Amino acid sequence: MNSLAEEIIAGRRLGSREEALPLVEAELEALCRGADRIRSALCGSRADLCTIVNGRSGQCGEDCKFCAQSCHYRTQAEEYPFLAEDEILAACRRDEAAGARRFSIVTAGRSLKGEDLERALSAYRRLRRETGVELCASHGLQTEEEFRRMKEAGVERCHANLETSRRYFPQMCTTHTYEDKVTNIQRARAAGLEVCSGGILGMGESWEDRIDMALSLAELEVDSIPLNLLTPIPGTPLEQVEPISQEDVLRAVALFRYINPTAWIRMAAGRGRFPDGGEALFRSGANAAITGDMLTTTGTSVAGDMEMAIRLGYQLER
Repeated sequence: MNSLAEEIIAGRRLGSREEALPLVEAELEALCRGADRIRSALCGSRADLCTIVNGRSGQCGEDCKFCAQSCHYRTQAEEYPFLAEDEILAACRRDEAAGARRFSIVTAGRSLKGEDLERALSAYRRLRRETGVELCASHGLQTEEEFRRMKEAGVERCHANLETSRRYFPQMCTTHTYEDKVTNIQRARAAGLEVCSGGILGMGESWEDRIDMALSLAELEVDSIPLNLLTPIPGTPLEQVEPISQEDVLRAVALFRYINPTAWIRMAAGRGRFPDGGEALFRSGANAAITGDMLTTTGTSVAGDMEMAIRLGYQLER
């Protein structure tokens, strides 16, 4: 693994499933050590923390099998309309004071239209005026013009997960397609936005699916790759899925670093099941995190993640 890591540092890129499959059988410690070497050589010691606010919750018409906010399933997810602007500003100020560099409004639903889109744009303009954070947006499938309006309002990065591979996606969602996801990313790029796109590990996908998703993200040249660990939500079709093992998570994180050597590999929901907030993940290729609470699950604290990053020798982006 050391020789492959050095080849990637020198410029080689893994462009096919066949090239990446040996990583699945590689000795785990050596694989993770190589991923960390790639991260250090190509990304340096920078670390990036972002937070989110659940700006509109529940009653989503999409049928994603992993999601507590879908109206197709009976869960205990909270339901409420678009938050008041003052609430969003207060959440952003709190997270900024704690040390977060990025802040995103996330909304349930296929897309953001009409009055709710205008509310979001107004909130972004105010956040840009009254805070110093960099702004991200996660609102589902949007038009290029809508993305342009978000950029004009102060948004720098669009979050649009692929969730899984092209092959496995239809087993997780039928109300929109994988191609819809890809087109959405391309529209955001065309509008001048950076892109944050990743997926969920542990939904029953194969290692080939994980590799294919990593390759798709490399092909799309995404800037940031959030990796979530499935939290089986009672009432969803995946409620009985066995959690992915910690060893498989470490292998997957390392694999994504080998295939996407210069991207932010951003740990997201589920890493709290690791000891110490998942320190091992940040020695296996990860260099960023969504911190604080997630959409429908409890996360980690900004202060705790900052302390961990500094302890591991990272320099936090400001």
